[in-house]
Amino acid sequence: AQLKMSSKEIYGIKKSGWTSPEWNWGYAVGTGHDCARICRQQFATRKARASLVNSLKGAKDKEPSFEEVKLVLALAWQRGQWDGSDGGPGGYGDVLRTMAGARRYEIGTEEACSRFLVEDMQERFHLLNPSEEDSQSMQNLWNDLEPNYDAARRRCAGLVLGSMGFVENGL
Repeated sequence: AQLKMSSKEIYGIKKSGWTSPEWNWGYAVGTGHDCARICRQQFATRKARASLVNSLKGAKDKEPSFEEVKLVLALAWQRGQWDGSDGGPGGYGDVLRTMAGARRYEIGTEEACSRFLVEDMQERFHLLNPSEEDSQSMQNLWNDLEPNYDAARRRCAGLVLGSMGFVENGL
């Protein structure tokens, strides 16, 4: 069976998304840079960031698209590498590098790719020194939400962003 590689656009920008050759993550030119600019504007206020984290933790909404959520995570992890909020060595910077490689989380079924991303985020969660409640929520993620992988990945992302200080610090 041929593995499917997704080409998911973000913010309607043509040739955007982790698998696009035009993406150029980490460079000042490319669709990744264009999307990052929009994303930073979208989540410039504490209110917008808090709303996103609460929505993700609730795991019921389908908006924003999960591609946008992955971009928020990537930008938060990128920032976190500078201020240590990514969990330090072995933390979410490693997940960001895997994401930028555009294979593990992009090639295969949506469910399989989502499970890999969630596993990699769960594995490092303790590095963020989360609250006991958030720790429990992360630990019970699949028990609470199986088989709804979209809800699981959204809650996982919300827990990570919340524990990283995204609401307070932004992108």
